[in-house]
Amino acid sequence: MKRGFAFKAWIYFLCVSFLLLVNGFHPLIAQAKEIDRPLGEMVSKGDVKFESKKTVWKMVELSQFPIFSGVRIKTEKGASLITLEGNRQIEVGENSLLSFDRNDQMHLTQGTVRFRLPATAGLSFKVGDLTVIQSKSLQASQNPSAASPKDEPTVGSISVHSNGAVTVRSLQGSLSVLNQERVVLASLSSQDTVTLPSVTVKSPPKVMVAQAGDPVSPGAETEQWEFLGLTTWWWVGIITAVVVTAVVVAVAAGGGGGGGGGGAAAPAPVCF
Repeated sequence: MKRGFAFKAWIYFLCVSFLLLVNGFHPLIAQAKEIDRPLGEMVSKGDVKFESKKTVWKMVELSQFPIFSGVRIKTEKGASLITLEGNRQIEVGENSLLSFDRNDQMHLTQGTVRFRLPATAGLSFKVGDLTVIQSKSLQASQNPSAASPKDEPTVGSISVHSNGAVTVRSLQGSLSVLNQERVVLASLSSQDTVTLPSVTVKSPPKVMVAQAGDPVSPGAETEQWEFLGLTTWWWVGIITAVVVTAVVVAVAAGGGGGGGGGGAAAPAPVCF
């Protein structure tokens, strides 16, 4: 009796463990599918390449090339049209280099892209230290018909110049340009254009110089010699005082000597 009860309990335990194990696999399978899932597809013409592995570039031969996160795309004498989920479209011009960090962020290194983004599916563009995003707020206008409707797509372009400057243009809708601290550098409404210099696009690295001891004021010596806890100027003063004292003593000793046995008085000093 006890043996039969133990056997049934063991069977129930195995069944419950199996169910829990199967249920635990579902999130892992879903996550794996999400990792292997392409972000979109690309249709290209001309010389367009992708980075198959580090510094190894291959020609895009498929008519509908899948776009995955982290894969870099390079257009030389060619162009391409990328379509992402949510009907987001990006036209890539010649001599451009880009990649997608994730589903909602694209990294542009060089070249020009033109984009059309619906209001329901956004996309941010990383260019150096800058980020270009869609502006959600509407621009104030005296004419109600001039205000952009909420369902209006955002159309614009971003160009990286050879000198490192970046030009952002809004053809329709509003765009914002942010720096690394998420501070708005420029706000663009429809038909607005802004060009940011290379020093703004890529901030120079901050060099930290370590300095031991107390800071030295401008014009002061950067290094002072010390001996027995006294600085150079203290020793100069001491040596000068010793030399002056020695000279005075020598002069006094020379003036008081020379007394002969005749006891003649010393001649009085003559002042000139």
